[in-house]
Amino acid sequence: MNFRKFRKFKKNAKALSPVIATIILIAVTVAVSVVVAAWMGALTIGFMGNAEQASITNAVYVNSTAVNITVQNTGSAKVTINSVTIDGNATTTNPATPFNVAKGTSATVTIAFSGANDQFTNSAQYTIKLQTAKGNTIAYTYTYSGP
Repeated sequence: MNFRKFRKFKKNAKALSPVIATIILIAVTVAVSVVVAAWMGALTIGFMGNAEQASITNAVYVNSTAVNITVQNTGSAKVTINSVTIDGNATTTNPATPFNVAKGTSATVTIAFSGANDQFTNSAQYTIKLQTAKGNTIAYTYTYSGP
């Protein structure tokens, strides 16, 4: 190839303008960020998809040693309750632990002190803690107003 013709060819060749190059770079960056965001969203849903979301919505006293609570499961998976305590004291439950609360439902559980001399004191505040199979703690504080 003749060197002069090559030089003439190169002189006539046009490069991308800086504005066009910038627009292309921004478009590529946005496309990559959309793909990464979608991937991270799928990961988050995968990790959180079966998260426990339960709460105690009500406490009704049966007598000075027992209380009925309502456990509501608003999550997307069942919740298994492994243990129940009242202010750190051991309890007995009906149904017996471990018990399940299906997703989207609620369950009424009777909790009673397991110690022979343990009982609620009038106008005292108590904290019920439910320990789930996944290690989460559901707490509810209430004040006992006896008979």
